[in-house]
Amino acid sequence: MRTTYRLSAQSAIRCISKVSDAYKRDKSIKPTFKPEGAMVYDERVMSFKGLTHVSLLTLRGRVLVPFLIGQYQAARMQAIKGQADLIYRQGTFSLAVTLDIPTPDPQETSDILGVDLGIVHLATDSDGESFRGQAVEATRKRSHALRQRLQKRGTKSAKRHLKKLSGKQARFQHHTNHVISKQIVQKARSLGKGIAIEDFRHIRSRTEARLNTSQRSRHSNWSFAQLRFFLSYKAALAGVPLYLVDPAYTSQRWSACGHCAKENRKSQALFCCTNCGMSMNADINAALNIARADVKRPLVSSGSRKESTPLGA
Repeated sequence: MRTTYRLSAQSAIRCISKVSDAYKRDKSIKPTFKPEGAMVYDERVMSFKGLTHVSLLTLRGRVLVPFLIGQYQAARMQAIKGQADLIYRQGTFSLAVTLDIPTPDPQETSDILGVDLGIVHLATDSDGESFRGQAVEATRKRSHALRQRLQKRGTKSAKRHLKKLSGKQARFQHHTNHVISKQIVQKARSLGKGIAIEDFRHIRSRTEARLNTSQRSRHSNWSFAQLRFFLSYKAALAGVPLYLVDPAYTSQRWSACGHCAKENRKSQALFCCTNCGMSMNADINAALNIARADVKRPLVSSGSRKESTPLGA
């Protein structure tokens, strides 16, 4: 292989590793590799030259490539550890490097900030603050309608426009979840509270059967897993404990008297207890139940956290 493709010893090792890793993921299929697929680099075939250039070993020898880097990455360059992936997407090369960042011990707290994750309100905390998802939903609808029109037209100009739109809505939603998770963690840290969220594993398979056709697109666009992931790593870096609670009956139980019944939910937005007659916003009531849940499974622990962050080359 080294003779045929003129590879260095370490480049050959990386190629073998990439192929073997692909077969380990699924041994029932024969993987195929694209010419512009991601390439794995380690410290033997890659080295950073300050904050402006990176040296990469190629088939034509070493090349010194300038790269663009943000303030977040620049402050953590000393934490780079292990391998990196050179990725080519839409005409741009990015180098995704791994950062090994030590996390502080979670602070000891006696109070919990409950956070209810939803679709209309992406997040609502037990203090009554809501983070609405109207902008995300409006962007999704606008992008969906525009894609339909362009696909129906089918011209070269329409196809170029479709290519330009690729990933735009996902990037907007990604940014929104970053902003929301950052605000929640900062609030919990300033108040000296931990964070509790519902354990939403397998929620799609449990709820999709109850959805009508008009709701499926919006439901499939619900990025609760991404928001939970952002909350988990931001909480770890801030030393804020994060817990998972059982989501059963959090939307049907009245947080004041504890009465639990399906009839308590008068609508998607309103909760009215059939026992005592008290009413409240349904999302805030659910967040209060989450905050007061007895059994909490920790999601964030102390130690070091590995984070993969891209550097634009």
